[in-house]
This record gives sequence, C-alpha cells and structure tokens, in this order.
Amino acid sequence: MSQHSAMPSVTDTEIDLALFGALGDLALRKLFPALYHLDREGLLPEGTRLVGLARQDLDGEAFRQQVAGALQQRVKSDEQDKTSLKRFLARLDYLKLDFSSVEGYEAVRAWREGSPRPMVVYLSVPARIYGDICRNLQASGSLDDSTRVVVEKPIGYDLASSQEINDVIGEVFPESRIYRIDHYLGKETVQNLIALRFANPLFGTQWNQNHISHVEITVAEQVGIEGRWGYFDQAGQLRDMVQNHLLQLLCLIAMDPPSNLDADAIRDEKVKVLKALKPFVGEALGRDVVRGQYTAGTSQGAAVPGYLEEEGANTDSHTETFVAMKTEVANWRWAGVPFYLRTGKRMPEKLSQIVIHFRQQPHYIFDPDQRSLAANKLIIRLQPEEGIALQVLTKDSGLDKGMRLRPGPLHLDFNNAFPKSRIPDAYERLLLEVMKGQQYLFVRRDEVEHAWRWCDQLIAGWEARDMPPRRYPAGSWGPVASIAMITQDGRSWYEDY
Repeated sequence: MSQHSAMPSVTDTEIDLALFGALGDLALRKLFPALYHLDREGLLPEGTRLVGLARQDLDGEAFRQQVAGALQQRVKSDEQDKTSLKRFLARLDYLKLDFSSVEGYEAVRAWREGSPRPMVVYLSVPARIYGDICRNLQASGSLDDSTRVVVEKPIGYDLASSQEINDVIGEVFPESRIYRIDHYLGKETVQNLIALRFANPLFGTQWNQNHISHVEITVAEQVGIEGRWGYFDQAGQLRDMVQNHLLQLLCLIAMDPPSNLDADAIRDEKVKVLKALKPFVGEALGRDVVRGQYTAGTSQGAAVPGYLEEEGANTDSHTETFVAMKTEVANWRWAGVPFYLRTGKRMPEKLSQIVIHFRQQPHYIFDPDQRSLAANKLIIRLQPEEGIALQVLTKDSGLDKGMRLRPGPLHLDFNNAFPKSRIPDAYERLLLEVMKGQQYLFVRRDEVEHAWRWCDQLIAGWEARDMPPRRYPAGSWGPVASIAMITQDGRSWYEDY
C-alpha cells in the first residue's frame, strides 16, 4: 500500500514484548496466535523475546504449555508445524506480578537488563489499571526513551474518563510512543479501502456528494453479551461499537485525501471528519436515531433468552444492544449525503460491511419498471469473508430479453483471488506495525476525544428525553423503527451481498 507495506528488516522489528494480562481471553485467543503466525512467516527476528505477565502462580514451563494449548485450539491444523511452534515457545518467559504493587516490577527491570532492543508494553488489561502499570514501570526503572505502549479499547466510559486515562498514560509516554488499538483498522479490507479510494481515479473522482447518494455501515453480531453483563450493561452498544469501530470506518470513507501516508497525515484527516459530524439535537434524536434491546428469540436455529433474561441481568436495564442512526458530515465533500450506521447484538448473521450507493444517471432510457435498479453500489465486506464487489448493470442474456437489465457484481473475494495467500488476522498486522514503530493504523488521542464528544451529546439527549430502547426479537435485524428510519427517505438497508 505504501512504504509501510515493505517487508521489514530484522533491525526494524527486533523487540522485547512485555504482555500484561498474558493469561486473559484476548491474549490467548488473539495475541499469541497472531505472534505465532508472525514467527511462522519469518517476521519475528531471532532476538525477539516475549514475556507474559499475570497474577497467576506459574513457572515458565506451565505458561508455555498454556500458550501451546491455546495455539492448538486457535490455529488451523494445516498452519501448525512443530518447528515453528518450538521456536516460538522458546521465546516465551513468564513473570508473576501484582500489577498494582511497584515492588514486583524489579523483576521486569531485571528481565530487560542489558537488552539493546526497544521494549513494547502491551496492556491487555482493564483500562482502570493502565495508570498503575505505566507509573510502576517508570518508578522501577524498566522504561527508556524507546519503550512503546499498546492499549486496548475501550479507553474510558465518556470524554471525562477517557481524558483521565489518557492523562495518566501521557505522564509516562509521549504521544509518539502510544499505540491505541482499534482492531478493525488492521483488517485487510480496511487497508484496501485506502488503496481503492486513493490509488484508483475511477473512485477518487466520484467520491463526493455529486456522485454518491448515501452510505451504509453495518456491524452486526450474532452473539449476545457472552457473559460480559457487568461490562456491557455499563457501556451499551453505542459506547462499545459506535464510538470506536463504526466511527473509524466512517472516517476512512469520508476523509479527504491525506498529503501522504504518514501516520499524522492520515489521522489529521480523520479528525476533520469527526469535527464535521452533525450532532443530534431536538427532533433529530427521535427521528434519526433508533436504539433497541433484544428480547427472546431464535439464533442459528436455537432459542435464546432476551437481554433482560441473561444470567446476572438487571431486569430494569435500559441499556441498548442495538443502535441505528442517520448522520451527516457537514463539509463541502459530503453536504446532503446521509450516512446510515447500524450495529447490534443477536442479529441474523455476523456481518461487517460498508455499502457506497452511487447516484442514478440523470437521464434514464431503459424499462421504467427497472429504474430502481439503475444505480451502482460498491460493497466492502470486512467479515465474515473479506472482499470488495462493485454492483453494475448489464443486459440480461437471451433473444427474448430485449434490453432488460440484470444487476451483477464485479467481485474481488480475497480468499478466491489469492488462494495461496493466507489473509492475516488484524492483530498480526497491528503487532507488526508496533514492532516497526509505525502509528498510521492506530488512533491518536484527539480522535478518541472527538468521538467521545459526539457520542456524549447523543447519550445526554437520550437521558434528557427519557428515551428507553425499543424491543426487537433476537435473530431479527433490529427494531422496526430502524427500517422506518431509512425507508422514510425512500431507501432500504442492503442485506443481500
């Protein structure tokens, strides 16, 4: 895609990685498999070392066995080989550590003693202890001017808590060495969205209000809350998904061309989009936003409970598990173009996709009954299968068809187009960019804060107007009102890929 995609040299990527929360779900499910794949692909230089830090009382061998078990479960069998596994496990050390007590951090300093490599501190822990870890690492003398820190979302619960967390991290690390992860930014298709927009004049010249009628972004989850009641009921779908994933996708679609592919050039353009997002005020709160909460229904052929019937549920909860909205980017490029965003739990399928709807031709000469077909669509799918399709119209074949039109896709399916290439997981790309010291796939502090400002005003509006979520059955596409919201504009959600 750019100079960033060049194969790294050993000296670019050789690090010491300290993974806090090494026995947690994220580490075992995503991070260690990603690191194993990097090692298998020859992208972890020989000197790279990894230390897992957690509260459990284990020795190094027991830790390596836990990681090996996770890899056996998470890595496809045809991608497991004994040589790569042995080499990877040999890199691993383990330190038992009470994260809140500075005394134990002497062990981290000792592990780093004499190492010429930069250290990457990965905080796969709740955000409330980011500050303790950063300050204790500094107090123990474990850090130097090359140390980088990686933090997971959610960064805060609102703007104020986000600023508090970022202030504490910023006391220890400068912004140039803070890597805030949104794993959607590491997906292959998101990278291709940048290439598609800025490398192809076909799209670059059409990417504005003169040629695009509206944009859809859908991130649908089939699962419920998966035992995360305590966290999710405090957060809700807006904070959990819209504030980060959906707004990041919106920014990549709507941003102006950056001057280059440097991290700050891209992030400057994303911030401009966030600043230009119209707030929801007055009647727009009821007209252009729908929040929902799933009730009992059917998912994948099985009966599932409603949100208020989940284990440990607060039966009086008004937390939303679904949000749909129509918003607008108030600038010259996008004036008058609605962006329809939708995300929810207990949807009919797991689906993340962006649909760009192009305007119809001003003069139409074909069958009037088919006029509704006469617009191109660009469909960018992030999951479950990554790919890009451009829906075009051609003449239906057959002597008896006349000039009947037929819609069909010009289709790039990454799995089929590159059958010998394994599509890397988002965390593989993100970890590699951290190792290289590149920040262009990571979220800058002002991005986080502008996103929170926009979400906070929406949440405040809900609370001021006492707007409880609408009910929708599990296994459906959300409340009927979310369909009415888009159909009142003469449009519909695009379900069929």
